[in-house]
Amino acid sequence: MTDKLIIFDTTLRDGEQSPGASMTKDEKVRIAKSLERMRVDVIEAGFPRASKGDFDAVQAVAREIKESTVCALARALDADIDTAGEALKEANSSRIHTFIATSPIHMEKKLRMTPDQVVEQAVKAVKRARNWTNDVEFSPEDAGRSELDFLCRVIEQVIDAGATTINIPDTVGYNVPQQFGELIKSLISRIPNADKAVFSVHCHNDLGLAVANSLSAVMQGARQVECTINGLGERAGNAALEEVVMTLRTRQDLFTCDTGIDTTRIVSTSRLVSSITGFAVQPNKAIVGANAFAHESGIHQDGVLKNRETYEIMRAEDVGWSANRMVMGKHSGRNAFRTRMQELGISFESEEQLNITFARFKDLADKKHEIYDEDLQSLVSESESAAVNEQFKLVSMKVCSETGEVPIAALTITVNGVEQQGRAEGSGPVDAAFKAIESVVNSQTELQLYSVNSITSGTDAQGEVTVRLERGGRIVNGQGADVDIVTASVKAYLNALNKIAAPEERAHPQV
Repeated sequence: MTDKLIIFDTTLRDGEQSPGASMTKDEKVRIAKSLERMRVDVIEAGFPRASKGDFDAVQAVAREIKESTVCALARALDADIDTAGEALKEANSSRIHTFIATSPIHMEKKLRMTPDQVVEQAVKAVKRARNWTNDVEFSPEDAGRSELDFLCRVIEQVIDAGATTINIPDTVGYNVPQQFGELIKSLISRIPNADKAVFSVHCHNDLGLAVANSLSAVMQGARQVECTINGLGERAGNAALEEVVMTLRTRQDLFTCDTGIDTTRIVSTSRLVSSITGFAVQPNKAIVGANAFAHESGIHQDGVLKNRETYEIMRAEDVGWSANRMVMGKHSGRNAFRTRMQELGISFESEEQLNITFARFKDLADKKHEIYDEDLQSLVSESESAAVNEQFKLVSMKVCSETGEVPIAALTITVNGVEQQGRAEGSGPVDAAFKAIESVVNSQTELQLYSVNSITSGTDAQGEVTVRLERGGRIVNGQGADVDIVTASVKAYLNALNKIAAPEERAHPQV
């Protein structure tokens, strides 16, 4: 029989620690629902003790998610654990994930604790967490650089205290596959009560080995992998969920376990995370990159045409790629639109949300002849982004860009419902448009990122723009899409301004 590999997704917690990737409460819920539809086993929703906003976000995810287990992170401190427990009270299935560092350098330099004190604190934390839930995970932070004998001692005692999952993190991405696999094998064989807990791994990608290390651990008995969508995460990121899942699915000749993931939802979830965080997926990214199933070489094309398996080890459709086109136009009805959205795994929480998105579809159909599934997914992201407190809203815009002349932008925006005009020159049409907005709002923000990606192919493709603004240490991402790049850019800039003008819900976990 094939064992079950538990997929623990930490996009909402560790993934969010990428500088600039901070998410609002509503954005966390949107991603959590997509992960639930993908049948992720455990969703780590955040670090409730970090701020009231983070507490509220974890609580909101716990309320909304019914099928997946919702997990909250807590240091091995009473206050952290109790705050996590409170945030998870309404969860259908909950887990508390507590941790303390176990490497000599961390214990001496960071914690300033003796090994005995660390063991005592770890055991105490697990016992306290068991007062809130029967599902408790313990992580010895920086396990990859910890002494093996001490690791065995800590883990044995926390299992006796009630830990049901033992997660071994390669916190700084220092390990290599053979070494890390051997570590997992040694721990499972040496710890007397190892059979009473699930062994898990959490690998970082500093050397580009996060997925390889995770899979090596799975081969040696690990039965949970902690990962993120698109490999998102601090520094070089975490193990990419899509790569771990599809490697297991594709190489069942090597692995004795598999996941319960609905792989057909991988691409849509990847796109959602990319849209919300502003972190674009590189074209040659495995599984979810735009070129992942593209064939340029004539030899490859000939082989695939004769037999797909000559150069493709997976079917694009199995991970959610689709060549389907939405054969609908401005005369198409609401019911057909809703049906196609449901086929794409997109549901609307209210008629109002459906109406807003349908109106945007009609507007796009007037501008663009062929509507692709990617366009539809972008419409949903844009509609939900626009739901953010629209203090600033575009009314009209005129941009003049001519060879040999300085570009000029003139636009009208509403500020709290009152129309105001702005005009400015710039080094290009986008620069002029942004300066025209600033002549009205004077936001005192700093532009940290301006990114443009084509949603589909063709000269009539929508451009999806991400703008990242910073003010007073607070960072927000704004998104906008349109067949006109300048219009998309203005939408994205105003969306970011609306977010930064809204009351701050939560602090970024690194602050």
